[in-house]
Amino acid sequence: MWIIKHKTIFFIISTLLVVAAIVGFAVRGLNVGIEFTGGAVLELAYETTPEITDLHEAVDTNIDYPVQLQPFGETGIIVRTRDITEAERQELLATLSIIDNEATIERFNTVGPSVGKELRRKAIIALVVVMLAIILFVAWAFRSLEDEDEDEDPKAKSKQIGPSSWSYGLIAVIALLHDILIPIGIFLWLGLEVNSLFVVGLLSILGLSVNDTIVVFDRVREKVRDAEANNVKNAQFDQMVGDSITQTVTRSLNTSLTLLVALLALYFVGPVATQDLALVMILGTIVGTYSSIFLASPLLVMWAKRKKK
Repeated sequence: MWIIKHKTIFFIISTLLVVAAIVGFAVRGLNVGIEFTGGAVLELAYETTPEITDLHEAVDTNIDYPVQLQPFGETGIIVRTRDITEAERQELLATLSIIDNEATIERFNTVGPSVGKELRRKAIIALVVVMLAIILFVAWAFRSLEDEDEDEDPKAKSKQIGPSSWSYGLIAVIALLHDILIPIGIFLWLGLEVNSLFVVGLLSILGLSVNDTIVVFDRVREKVRDAEANNVKNAQFDQMVGDSITQTVTRSLNTSLTLLVALLALYFVGPVATQDLALVMILGTIVGTYSSIFLASPLLVMWAKRKKK
């Protein structure tokens, strides 16, 4: 298939996107939410929808510490700031109250720095554990590709087509790293907040992306097993992978498009509180579909050629 033939082009595209994400880390840094740094969140309700620009002007004039404002629902505002005292909270509430449109506190939560640090540590552990679990699962699921008769036949190892089962798992995780780095980079360049919902989105991306990748890999496994069982001579692994992509690409695209319809509806019509979650999942779905077709499978071919050499 032409994807395998022109795999270098897709490797370059992916490399450029990942490099842009890494540069974003160095240049802009993560805009981490208070869940991970500690601070206070207020949910304010108004009788009528306030002008967000007026609120920003009032905050800039009267408050000397950073305050983030985000529309919430029809007439609400989410306020995020550092940990504040009761006096500062009353001052902030008075600042955000407009004539004939007084703000009332619906919810007020504080997160201490130690709690935020613990949540950040657990989020990183969750991502690492998921990736390790994927490697182990894929290696176990593809264990039949390892030649079981190697001890009986010293030449059996040379008959194996393609890489080992562990290689499938490692390549799947490489593709997953690609799939989460790019959405993170886009969030960095857009200056959007990285919060607990963002981590939920990343974990969802890992599951969605590996699903598409495994579908292609499973078709490759079937072709490899058939070729080995029938003792096909001169079996071309890259041709098997190309045929597998051709046979599964329609299924992958249809699944991703169906999911995108729901996510786009959530982003444009759903509540403001879930927009960032919907955005990260939209980006992850697009990037994950791309990687399963244009990155993971070509990497598998390149890995097999390297092993052969």
